[in-house]
Amino acid sequence: MPSEFPETSLDGSRNVRTFGLTSLLNDTASEMAYWVLPAFLASIGAGPAQLGVIEGIAESVASFAKLFSGYLADRVPRRKPLVVSGYFVANAVKPLLALTTAWWQILLIRFSDRFAKGIRDTPRDVMVTESVDKSQIGSAYGMIQALDSAGAILGPLIALWLLRLHGMRGVFWAAGVPGALCILVAALGIRETGRKTASGSVASRERSDGNKSLADGAAPCKTQAASFKLPGSFYYVLFAVTLFSLGNSSDMFLVLRAQSVGIPVRSAPLLGLVFNMTYTLFSWPAGRFSDRFSRRSIAAAGYLVFGIVYFVFALAPSTLAIWLTMAFYGLFYALTAPVLKALVVDTVVAPVRGRALGIYYFATSVAALLASMITGELWKMYGPRVPFFLSAGIALISALLLVGVRHEKRVT
Repeated sequence: MPSEFPETSLDGSRNVRTFGLTSLLNDTASEMAYWVLPAFLASIGAGPAQLGVIEGIAESVASFAKLFSGYLADRVPRRKPLVVSGYFVANAVKPLLALTTAWWQILLIRFSDRFAKGIRDTPRDVMVTESVDKSQIGSAYGMIQALDSAGAILGPLIALWLLRLHGMRGVFWAAGVPGALCILVAALGIRETGRKTASGSVASRERSDGNKSLADGAAPCKTQAASFKLPGSFYYVLFAVTLFSLGNSSDMFLVLRAQSVGIPVRSAPLLGLVFNMTYTLFSWPAGRFSDRFSRRSIAAAGYLVFGIVYFVFALAPSTLAIWLTMAFYGLFYALTAPVLKALVVDTVVAPVRGRALGIYYFATSVAALLASMITGELWKMYGPRVPFFLSAGIALISALLLVGVRHEKRVT
């Protein structure tokens, strides 16, 4: 793979690739289990309401962990221990799904998994911004996201093969293999994005930062980080993406909807495959384009894609339409997942990147908690069409909000 990143830091360029590989392995393990979970819940007597509770609580604990780790990332001298420990816990608990017999046990495992994700993700994303030049942050996030979604292709394929041979519990046990490799790569491959100062503390490398007091690598201390306020542009973006998240329930409801119109349980991993193929193909290009054009417009286009997908799923005219729309759904993730992180980073100065990302993750995850719970209840009361139409409408409003400001100013 040709180098996309500046040679200002060999460790930094290595970090982006290492984070990409850990994401590939971690998501392979996660997706092996994730797309089998709705059918497994049904086999032990649980349904959409329990799924909504599990996914909602799991994502909410991740949101609190991301908020905490975001503040922590701006203050601790070393972020690698947070990242590695997060990967360790998440991948240690996944195989335990094979031992569960009740839905509340699955809730506990998902709770642990999402908590670990929350602890690692924000420090990792801050480390990414410190590993590359500011003009290529979107590209870095895009490349990592592409490898992450490539793992989401491998995961369902492996799960599909294992389902035929060993059943659902066998899939959960097998998820421990890529999980263990992920932990190993993270522990050995990640390099701190700081350097030792004369006093022995670690200082963040901030290249091309307009603030001269920080440009040479002085890591923001606790008082420095606390002295910076988050600007109005950050809160505007936060409002738009949080509103959208109120309609962005767990993707497991898409799987349940597909099953309700005739797509068999054994094909559930293939649903993950078709949308992750699109996700993988377009994530890196979307991130690179966002370094050159308006991130707001690119993310708004992603929201429009989401709205179309949910509108079609509400109508569910045929199984073919579901398959085609699921492939189209991957474009939504590609246009938003790497781009929105870069957009948040754009709106704030370097010493508070962790705080900004933590608040962004927290707000959107809490909204996703409400979305999953609301969708589960609306489905139970009115059937699937009402929550899907509602999500499509919220996505349209959020897209209009994102493009509501004409001039996009990037903080340097």
